[in-house]
Amino acid sequence: MSEPVWNQFLTERDKAVFAASGYGARGGFGKRPALLVIDVSYAFCGERPEPILESIKHWRNSCGEDAWTGIAAIKRLIEAAHGKGVPVIYTTGVRRADHWDDGSWAWKNSRTDETGPALTGPVLKSNLDGNAIVAEIAPAPQDIVIHKQKPSGFQGSPLQSYLTLLGCDSVLVTGTTTSGCVRATVIDAFSNNFRVIVAEEGCFDRSQASHAINLCDMNAKYADVVKTDEILAYLRQLPAGLFELPKGAAAAE
Repeated sequence: MSEPVWNQFLTERDKAVFAASGYGARGGFGKRPALLVIDVSYAFCGERPEPILESIKHWRNSCGEDAWTGIAAIKRLIEAAHGKGVPVIYTTGVRRADHWDDGSWAWKNSRTDETGPALTGPVLKSNLDGNAIVAEIAPAPQDIVIHKQKPSGFQGSPLQSYLTLLGCDSVLVTGTTTSGCVRATVIDAFSNNFRVIVAEEGCFDRSQASHAINLCDMNAKYADVVKTDEILAYLRQLPAGLFELPKGAAAAE
């Protein structure tokens, strides 16, 4: 098995500290998981796989080609979760038309005032809503979509109450950005005593260094960061019929 992506960024001192301090122990999988797909929308992925410096010309929050590598791993996890009847819960952003509710998001990006769909900046030759989940992993009728305005999927949302309703004891976390909304969601899940598993290949970020180091830090303190194949093996061994999921409704043709 390949080494975790963060090893290339650690000094020998860092490795020695982790080994001596006891951090990074395995917390383990739960018995009743939900799969969380954090903010895998066009705003953060762009419309297609392309180099990030091209993608962010049109979608300022895009993670470029790394997003689409992550989407391929997430799709495998969603298919496995659906096969076992495990809840799949998506998050994405929501804004007023006048963007008054941007709040603190407006303070740290010089392109905040650009026109175009929410959170995207100017979009060329596109009518896509930046907050729409990318079509390749579009929610199924039984899936749950959480609309949020801040990094954590828990902040100001019904996510925790839905996990309680479903009887979940753990979350399998994927999505973007690793250093932002994924990390914030992981910390809140940990803070609410859920077991937390993060899919290493199923997360992505604009900064490769931030991606790697945040995975390292989450693995040290808040979550087990594991390979996607390990999560797939775990899902395969779960008994079917653990959850009473929403019935949903098929999309109109």
